[in-house]
Order: sequence, then C-alpha cells, then structure tokens
Amino acid sequence: MPYADLVFTGGPVFTADTVRSRAGSVAVKDGRIIAVAPGDLTDLVGPSTETIDLRGRMLIPGFQDAHVHPVWGGLDMLRCDLAEYATADEYLAAITRYVDAHPDDEWILGGGWQMSAFPGGTPTAAVLDRVTGDRPAFFPNRDGHGAWVNSAALRLAGIDRDTPDPADGRIERDADGAPSGTLHEGAMSLVNRLLPEESLERLTEALLVGQRYLHSFGITAWQDAIVGSYGDAGDPGPAYLQAAADGTLTARVVGAIWWDRTAGLEQIPSILERRDRYRGGRFAATSVKVMQDGVAENFTASMLEPYCDGHGHFTDNSGISFVAPEILNEAVPILDAEGFQVHFHAIGDRAVRECLDAVEHAIARNGRGDNRHHIAHIQVVHPEDVPRFRELGVAANMQSLWATYEPQMVDLTLPFLGSPRDAWQYPFGDLLRAGAVLAAGSDWSVSTPDPMAAIHTAVNRKAAPGHEEGEYDAFLPEQAIDLATSLTAYTAGSAWVNHLDQVTGTIEVGKYADLAVLDRDPFAGPADEIGATRVLQTFVEGERVYAAPDS
Repeated sequence: MPYADLVFTGGPVFTADTVRSRAGSVAVKDGRIIAVAPGDLTDLVGPSTETIDLRGRMLIPGFQDAHVHPVWGGLDMLRCDLAEYATADEYLAAITRYVDAHPDDEWILGGGWQMSAFPGGTPTAAVLDRVTGDRPAFFPNRDGHGAWVNSAALRLAGIDRDTPDPADGRIERDADGAPSGTLHEGAMSLVNRLLPEESLERLTEALLVGQRYLHSFGITAWQDAIVGSYGDAGDPGPAYLQAAADGTLTARVVGAIWWDRTAGLEQIPSILERRDRYRGGRFAATSVKVMQDGVAENFTASMLEPYCDGHGHFTDNSGISFVAPEILNEAVPILDAEGFQVHFHAIGDRAVRECLDAVEHAIARNGRGDNRHHIAHIQVVHPEDVPRFRELGVAANMQSLWATYEPQMVDLTLPFLGSPRDAWQYPFGDLLRAGAVLAAGSDWSVSTPDPMAAIHTAVNRKAAPGHEEGEYDAFLPEQAIDLATSLTAYTAGSAWVNHLDQVTGTIEVGKYADLAVLDRDPFAGPADEIGATRVLQTFVEGERVYAAPDS
C-alpha cells in the first residue's frame, strides 16, 4: 500500500457508519480515506506524510448542513449585520454606526434582528427613522419572514393605509390603520422589489465569506435552501457557478431551486432548465424548495386549528398555506417523476400534513423512488403524522437549535398555540422512535450555523453555552435524542438527504476525506458541555480549508 498523504492518530474517531464504530487512526491518500484502524497506522507514514496527533480529541466526518443560506448569510456579514445583538437599543446603535460609515449608500440594508426585542415582535418605522434619516432602509428579521422598514421605504413603495395586504402576507398597522413599519411574509416584496440589484461579483464575495464561516464550524457540505429570486439578496445560483468555475468553491453544495408560490405548474419547464444550467464542479441544483407556510410568531404558520388569542380562546386565523394543496398535490408528483428531490419548509401542523399528503400522491402516481424528499423545520407535527415520515420515506430535517425555551418561544409562540399543540413541537424523539431518517441543518443566517450548538440543544433541549437568553427548564425533554444520533443526523443523515452518502458523511475506506477535528471528545464530558465543543480543523478531500489559531 502506498504511503498516505495525511494520517490522523492518537484520538477517538466517530465514524457515523451504520454501527457507529469508533476507531483511533485514519489515513488519507489523494483526497480519499484509505485506512481506518483501531490502532496506529505507522506502516502508512512516509517521508512526506503529514501526521496529525489528535491528542485525545475527536475526528468526525465533516458536518453537512441540510438547510442553510450561505450567500444570504455572507451578504448579511457584508451589510449592517444585527445578528450578534439582542436588544432594540443595540440594534439602533449598530445601525447608527453603519449609517455614519456608509454615507453614499442609496439604501440602508442589513438584517438579523430578533422579534423578541420589540413589543409584539413588530418594530416601527418611527424608531428606525431616528437613525436612518431620509434614506430608505430595509432590514429583514432573523428568520427572514418579516422586515423592518422606515418611512422613506414605505413612501417609495407607495404603502399607505389604503394598501391592501397581499394574499401571502400582512402589513403591520397602527391603531389608525396606517402602516407601522413591519412587513410580514409576502408584504416584504412590496419594498424589496425596489432594492438595487446585487452584482455577481458581490454575491460571489458573499458566498466565499459564508463558505469560510461555515468551514470554521466543520461544515464541508450543505444544501442551499433557496436558489432563485427570493428576498433582497438575489439568486445565489450564478455565484455558485462562478465559484465552481474558478475553483474557489471548496464545499459540496446541493441547490434547492425556489418554487415561486405566486405561480403554478407553468414554472416547471423553467425549473428543469435551471437544473441543467446550475451544475458545475461541486455544485448541483437537484432539489426544489417549496415554502408551504410562514412562521408561528407572526401567525402565518399553517395550522390545523386556529391560533389562540393569548387567553386560550380560538381566533379566526389558522395561518397561510402558501401553495394551495390542490396545486401541491399535482406539482410534487410531476417534480418527483422528473427526478427532483422536494425540500419542503413546514412549520405548522397543517403545512406538515399537506407536504406529507403531496408525497403520498407522488408515490401513488409514480411508485417509490429514491428522490429523498425532506421536510425542514417541523416545529408543530400532529402526532398522527409522526409515523408517516417513515411510511412515506420522508426525512425529518431538524433545526435543533430552536427546540428550547427562549423569549420568542415563551412570549410569541406558546401563548398562541395553546394546549395540546404546545407539546407537539420539535418531536425529534418521537420521529426517531418512529424510524424516520433524521437530517440536520441550521437555517443560517436565521440562527448560528454551529452544529455543536444545535446538537447540544437536541440532546439537552436547552440552549448551548453562550446561546442562553435567560434561565429556563428543558423544553419537552421527552423529545431529546442522544449525542450519537444527533451527530449522525448532522453527518450521515444530511449526506443521505444530499445524495452524497456514497462518497461522504461517514469515515469509511474509499470515501472522500471530508473531515473535522473537534477540540475534545464530546462523549467523554457531561452533556451540558456538548455545546462548548469547538472545531479546530476542517478538511475537504484531505485539503485543509480551516484551521483555528490554537489548532
């Protein structure tokens, strides 16, 4: 056997294979794993072999984020990024600094604020006016389902008390009916359609900024959850093609082509064309993203029963199904027959059921295939629908970080779901026990892309160290999953969803050396310290794409 290019030794190896075997050494040659052994591999060490002594720290397969927005996240980092702040005063101070530093910008753009920082989750234009002046400003919130705009933006868009709410959104209004400064869901498009278009160079820069950030968390592959024109960032597809062409795309990326909820089946030829065009290097747009509903905090998540009014009484609002079920039940079988994977966004229990029903229609029409459809977010799942994930072969794409008590959950969600729905949230344990395939992602820039923080929450049902927003008990602890299961979901599970499981996702001979070195063995410490684990080095095909200063 030839000498290895790279050997890891001296620490535990979490392989994430079917029996979750653990090893002590791994050898890499020409970008692939050539040996995995319980002991050392000194016979593969030659004069030019790089040997990495793990010193008791753990080697794992590279994380794969099954639902993320790297170009948008990178663009947020290049704009007025509010993600690191938590209060209204901090947001206003950051915006003030950005406005002062960018006097020539036509628009003030940024994002990342939390709804819990404002009464009712709805900031006002009047507050934003004080720091932005007469220049229009547009700030999507952290989950991307609402935006904070100033009076100048409202005027430019012609939004006033007589402007009707769009079918897929809502204009927040004051007591007199005038727009107050928060736009929900489809109402954001009334303003963001006016924004200056970002150049390909700028979007490619944003992609590379986002890629570096994701690599720093050990992420070597992902599924970009929206490739297409949505929001204020532009279509990420050309940026991926550019990076793939010039060799700067170091991650493996599956793109999910945006399903335009304002159109119907007539868009399918365009989706087919984009799948053919959006392919190059490590990038391929082979999935279709269907956003079936909104979010619970602004009452647009699609629910089987109406929301409560905060006092236990039903209202007349049960949320929005963005794609009518009769269209969804026709579109998904067609996409399935064309070989597309469908990547659903579903927060509410009605949306989850509608997505499962659509896959059931696809199976009835086409038979069972291997497209590996998956539903992301799965916040509220009716218990009757839990076993259907296994029955229909639909993967549960977890954003585990959200399964915890925090101000947004306590103040803006629980009072309006009511019992028993409040206990149906993020049922990862039930899905595991029902035999569903679990995959995992972050939805960055909605929340941190740190997989270990999300894994900590999945195991503890509490926020990871550094992410706490108050002292809370564990959130529905019966839905916790163990560390090995959560690690596997974030590696092999997401690789399966991405159709990369034959070449990545586990540490096995013949697979690509997409790997990450942790700063500890998280199995060796207490569960409440899992989230303190850091990534020291990240490798793609044996090439180091990230190294921490203390690595």
